[in-house]
Amino acid sequence: MTIWLNGSLYDEDSARVSVFDHGLTVGDGVFETLKAVHGSPFALTRHLTRLAASARGLGLPAPDLDEVRRACAAVLDANPMPLGRLRITYTGGLAPLGSDREATDPTLVVALGPTTRRPDTTTAVTVPWTRNERGALAGLKSTSYAENVVALARAREHGATEALFANTADELCEGTGSNVFVVLDGELHTPPLASGCLAGITRALVVEWTGAHETTLPADALDRAEEIFLTSTLRDVQAVRAVDGRQLPTAPGPVTAKAARIFEERSAADIDP
Repeated sequence: MTIWLNGSLYDEDSARVSVFDHGLTVGDGVFETLKAVHGSPFALTRHLTRLAASARGLGLPAPDLDEVRRACAAVLDANPMPLGRLRITYTGGLAPLGSDREATDPTLVVALGPTTRRPDTTTAVTVPWTRNERGALAGLKSTSYAENVVALARAREHGATEALFANTADELCEGTGSNVFVVLDGELHTPPLASGCLAGITRALVVEWTGAHETTLPADALDRAEEIFLTSTLRDVQAVRAVDGRQLPTAPGPVTAKAARIFEERSAADIDP
């Protein structure tokens, strides 16, 4: 596998980041994950816009988005595959062993790995931990992902592929790596960004293309939902057939099936919507 690191391509055995990189020592970094289909990254412009916003929110120097585009193109060209997970990581670079930063150049890594199409349906669980909708990292795609690692491990222990969070106000928020949509009385809803959820790229496209409502929802909306689905870069629109053991009547239901069809058609027609 060929990887881009700070302006050059390396094979995976020679690509090295310092043990003093602030992204490693304290999680001082941001990232994006993109779906790449036959060498073409999906929604690259939207992902780069969010990368820059996350860096700004973390107080990192603005990334050179032209360089990031070149890096993505070089990695995709060097690693041909039908379906890939393209990962852009941007960190604070070298720094002391602590939270303080130094005025050093950031680290940019772009890597690609193979992936497969997700199943049409999945299961999820809720977890007792909350998202802090008023926290410094709320809405940022930060490399500080340990909370998600713990929650996803809980989901795996229960045979599920995703864990769903409420926020501190006991409102429905998001998954560890996905946004959540629910159907209530036949209408499609998803939590607003004010809930503390990530501004998911797939989430935004589904809202734009289906007219879904951004609605503040209590966490127990999951108990009443007629249909539930998850969205993310690699899931696209994925129906949930059970949450915490509660089976959904149909999965995918008619609203979910329509959203999935719309997303598939519109995304196939425009690789960078």
